[in-house]
Amino acid sequence: MPLTMSRRFTLEQAESLLPDIEKSIREAVSSKSAFEDAESALQAITQRVMMLGGVLVDRRVVQDNKTRRDQSAEILKSAIETIQELGCVIKDLDVGLVDFPTLFRGEEVYLCWKLGESAIRFWHGTNEGFAGRKPIDDDFLEHHRGDAAN
Repeated sequence: MPLTMSRRFTLEQAESLLPDIEKSIREAVSSKSAFEDAESALQAITQRVMMLGGVLVDRRVVQDNKTRRDQSAEILKSAIETIQELGCVIKDLDVGLVDFPTLFRGEEVYLCWKLGESAIRFWHGTNEGFAGRKPIDDDFLEHHRGDAAN
């Protein structure tokens, strides 16, 4: 059964959103990394306390890491919501991979963009993922036009 998307993009519509998507995905990638760093630091402190049977802990360090973790989580949540509200699908926060639902030859597919790419140059089927990326060529452009609708 085909996957039904709530919003579909033409290539032009998707590319017009790239500045906003890039800003939000950069925030998401950065805040995810900061969250993971703070969480790891907190886990290391907890593990040290458990292994040593109790130890004096610098509460300021613990509180700073909790604050950093919580703030990063809020920024991450907001960035993800911004991207999803635009109708895009986040595929990988480690590399900044975002898909834009569209139609090609009447089938639902994704326009595929990765952080660092200057434009959307690839597409793939909904079940193919990043490894199945194909270049957007003349055939795609010819059969993509007019298929996408909001």
